[in-house]
Amino acid sequence: MVFSSILFMFIYLPVVLLLYYIAPVKWRNPILFVFNMIFYGWGEPVYILLMLLSITINYINGILIGKWRHVNDKKAKTVLVVNIVLNLSLLGFFKYYGLFAEALNHIPFINLPTLDITLPIGISFYTFQTMSYPIDVYRGDADVQKNYISFGTFVALFPQLIAGPIVRYKDVADQLGFRASSIDQFSSGVERFMVGVAKKVLIANSLGKLWDYYAAIPDGGLTVLGSWLGIIAFTLQIYFDFSGYSDMAIGLGRMIGFEFKENFNYPYISRSVTEFWRRWHISLGSWFRDYVYIPLGGSRVGKARWVRNLVIVWGLTGLWHGAAWNFVAWGLYFAAFLLLEKLFLGRWLKRVPVLGHVYVLLAALFSFVLFDAASVPAA
Repeated sequence: MVFSSILFMFIYLPVVLLLYYIAPVKWRNPILFVFNMIFYGWGEPVYILLMLLSITINYINGILIGKWRHVNDKKAKTVLVVNIVLNLSLLGFFKYYGLFAEALNHIPFINLPTLDITLPIGISFYTFQTMSYPIDVYRGDADVQKNYISFGTFVALFPQLIAGPIVRYKDVADQLGFRASSIDQFSSGVERFMVGVAKKVLIANSLGKLWDYYAAIPDGGLTVLGSWLGIIAFTLQIYFDFSGYSDMAIGLGRMIGFEFKENFNYPYISRSVTEFWRRWHISLGSWFRDYVYIPLGGSRVGKARWVRNLVIVWGLTGLWHGAAWNFVAWGLYFAAFLLLEKLFLGRWLKRVPVLGHVYVLLAALFSFVLFDAASVPAA
């Protein structure tokens, strides 16, 4: 079920809003929990069990970490490590088994079977959301949530389940307990949702057809102008598609009393790749910064370790987007630009802002060819 479908806009959403607002406040989270599960299981009902497993693992481990954090730090840290391993194992099996099996099968005497696994919808988003909760509890940045339904409502919240933004528990913890609602908030949510629908349906889908046309042309049949037109179409399509979904999520959240953080901030006006990634998919970039880059030491280490940290973070960022080597290459592509900007290129770009804009647009254009290609050589 997608937000721009007739089924969602004229049946699912009106029913959810009607039942949500006529119900007593104490029943609103349970109602959302049930409808979240219906939304999630619409295409593949069996994956409701996977969602419930993920919720249960992180819920229990969050309680254990909160219980032992001040009493026995070693126990709390052990539970945290086990929790991270379990989350990444589930994500790795469903999303990356095929990629790693293919790589390992090149080693003599290893012959892993090929599994036809349907990728559970939104697993990358909700895995990162659930995984951040016990980490924040351990750090003391979030209180323990002892209500299973409230925690489950947070994990499977349908507005941002399929395409983000990645919402951290600590940012909506108070809203899970009490959500103020008003006509102004609801109407602004409707307006934001419709802006997102327009981005997705009117702009992204139309540009997508242009990109599909040129992407389907064999290499020998592509013209220079046609290639550039196709690249530009995809660069605009992916922005309007992804930011459109984020707008719809923010709007839907407001309709039921939640306020989510912005996920895009006009990234194509950036004057450096560093600035671009502060404006593009903000929730993902901040997640990797806070839970991977800074724990590795960030930039407060020697130059060699700093380079290592950037390569690890951007390799993982690329891998998060898809189970193929071209996504890893895409992440490392941006790591190279970020390294160059930190070392010397950033100073040059500040002197000539117009050149910075052109440079960022070209870097983005070429990156999305790599992003959508069937392989690195195909790009």
